[in-house]
Amino acid sequence: MRLPPWFRTHLQYITIPFALTLFLLLWQTVVVVNRYPVFILPTPAQVAASWVYHWEQGILSRHLSITVLEIAVGFGIAFVFAVVVGYALAKSPLLEKIVSPYLVASQAVPIIALGPLLVIWINTGPLQNALIAALICFFPMLVNTIVGVRGVRPEYRELMRSYAATRWEIFAKLEVPAALPIFFGGLRVGVTLSVIGVTVVELLWADRGLGFLLNFARGALDTPLMFATVITLSSMALGLYMVVVLLERLIIRWRRTNP
Repeated sequence: MRLPPWFRTHLQYITIPFALTLFLLLWQTVVVVNRYPVFILPTPAQVAASWVYHWEQGILSRHLSITVLEIAVGFGIAFVFAVVVGYALAKSPLLEKIVSPYLVASQAVPIIALGPLLVIWINTGPLQNALIAALICFFPMLVNTIVGVRGVRPEYRELMRSYAATRWEIFAKLEVPAALPIFFGGLRVGVTLSVIGVTVVELLWADRGLGFLLNFARGALDTPLMFATVITLSSMALGLYMVVVLLERLIIRWRRTNP
């Protein structure tokens, strides 16, 4: 039996809310039937009440704004350096042979292990957390930049040179459009890693941010607040990811309509 076309088109919009509702009902039933204490496993209603209370008190929103700021700064730093360094390495095989071993070796060092050094150099605070996030998400964005630029077929460059195209025209009209899909793949990975990096750093030594709030709730055995914080983190990460996806669609569509 074939499903109607309109149903297949809107199937994802039906199944996602249905699956979420079913999960919440199952969660509520398990807690009520087994009579778990709230510090072991709260009900969805208790988590929702905790989220609303801490949001209205300004606690969640304050820590959320700090975490978003750290992610934005770290991601922005990584973005700039990944584009500049990646393009330079893609255009210069000699430079890549010199620099690549050091870049690859740096990935063998746990980035979090650099935290104590950053504490000595710049003290704790949002800047330190942002730098950790930048170091974590820099490498995948760098690799995708290199792959994207090198993915341009040489004959296309030769064709543009035969029409007396300048280096800037080759860059703007050929290399950038060709590299955008692969580059945005790196941005998707990078924004996700930046969320993970900032959260882990805040869990370890920050005195503000959602990671700190999660650690505080754990110490206070406030499990509903822990769940509320995790939900806020997940929603924030999903939102940032969707922003990158939306930018990708808009920019690529604009490039196709404005060659």
